[in-house]
Amino acid sequence: MDTFKVLSLNIHKGFSLNNRRFILDSIRSELRSTGSNIVFLQEVIGEHEKHRESIEGWPESNQFEFLADSVWDHYAYGKNAIYQHGHHGNAILSELPFEQSKNIDVSMLSFSQRGILHGILQNQVHVLCVHFGLLERERKTQMQKLIQHINETIPPHSPIILAGDFNDWRKSAHRQIKAGCSMIEAHETLNDRVGTTFPAFMPFLPMDRIYLRGFRVNQVEVKNTGQWKALSDHCPLMAEISLEHSSHD
Repeated sequence: MDTFKVLSLNIHKGFSLNNRRFILDSIRSELRSTGSNIVFLQEVIGEHEKHRESIEGWPESNQFEFLADSVWDHYAYGKNAIYQHGHHGNAILSELPFEQSKNIDVSMLSFSQRGILHGILQNQVHVLCVHFGLLERERKTQMQKLIQHINETIPPHSPIILAGDFNDWRKSAHRQIKAGCSMIEAHETLNDRVGTTFPAFMPFLPMDRIYLRGFRVNQVEVKNTGQWKALSDHCPLMAEISLEHSSHD
């Protein structure tokens, strides 16, 4: 597989924007309708004992397995925030097998647990899913750790897909990652600006990104119409990309 559809979305723990409704089943349906090969998710609940007992339709296993079931045969989960009744974090769903995956803790504050989920697919593409902090000084350090991790652990010519919720409305982290790792951002490549993805009902802040190395961008879209406006506080960002060595034009 040389051409991929990739999508990134903060799923808001499976709840509607105002937290009144549990809508994970609707999120699953819409994700499947995109035909994505690799999905990068943030705020995915791995376990929550109270919700399991009290919320109708809560998945028997966990949210990422429920979302992946029968469509994405392979998945990785990085536990970030741990609390009395469970935990949540980032997840990557993939049609291609993982050779390995690990989660790197980049938490800076006790009340803001954050991580970098790093997987290597069978085709040697490195996939990284992130959800950075709300404070700029927090994000600055997390971005420095991300750049250091990429430069120290990923061979310089290996293809990379880095996606997630960067909380980077001022675009300072954006400039860091482009300069620090020689990466492009999918939406910016085709539109000369990063995509606005937050808040979903009227997006004007550029929070979510898909960064690439070793790929070209064929198409990119912020999915901000119809049902998507009601499924999270973020809009999904989706791109079709091809490995640069691919013969597909």
